[in-house]
Amino acid sequence: MNNRVAFVTGGAQGIGEGISTTLGAQGFQVAVVDLNADTAQATAKAITEAGGSALAVQADVTDTAAVQAAVKTVTEELGPIEVVVNNAGWDDFMKFVDTTEEFWDRILDINFKGALRVVQATVPAMMERGWGRVINIGSDAGRVGSSLEAVYSGAKGGIIAFTKTLAREVASKGVTANTVCPGPTDTPALRKFASNAGDDAEKVIAGMVRGVPMRRLARPADVAAAVAFFAADATGYITGQTLSVSGGLTMA
Repeated sequence: MNNRVAFVTGGAQGIGEGISTTLGAQGFQVAVVDLNADTAQATAKAITEAGGSALAVQADVTDTAAVQAAVKTVTEELGPIEVVVNNAGWDDFMKFVDTTEEFWDRILDINFKGALRVVQATVPAMMERGWGRVINIGSDAGRVGSSLEAVYSGAKGGIIAFTKTLAREVASKGVTANTVCPGPTDTPALRKFASNAGDDAEKVIAGMVRGVPMRRLARPADVAAAVAFFAADATGYITGQTLSVSGGLTMA
């Protein structure tokens, strides 16, 4: 039980819920930071009822002032933030030629600039204290591309490159920065995408499963295990790395 404070964006559902729950079970004090206040409260309550420590915080990662306010609240309530997990994200599936500039801006503002805002609000204090962990949630779409996700793939590729550069800049200050890249993961968001296929929803899921050597989709807990690895005290000499959690779908 380490009692370190972890700040998890998009931490209330899907992959984020898996991360928050896993870190809570491992003794972290978890700030469940999410746009949906009610869902954040429910996830924090579940962590607390399981014997952990958690605080629900409503925040929009596209709003710099809201991010800064969330960091202030967590620091005052739980203590200095030592682990940051940038998980908040959003996507929609369409051909690039059908996208609009408004769509580009939304993808980049949430998936890329959201992480920049959080890092800028938290990492200076980590450097001053001489200890910190930044774990950015990328995507295998950012490593190898993904049909109908051109802008999202670009944003996640940017996250990977940003994390490597950040890792170089903060390495001498006791702060690490790594990226976890999920493959297809069984979450409400993925199920919603599949349901848009109507009668072919199960075929869409089955097609994804067939592409994975382990013959199943990832579960949020699978991604959370990789995050917990990078968040641990024992992994302080690992930085600038990109780890896929994809059941062997990508091996780059």
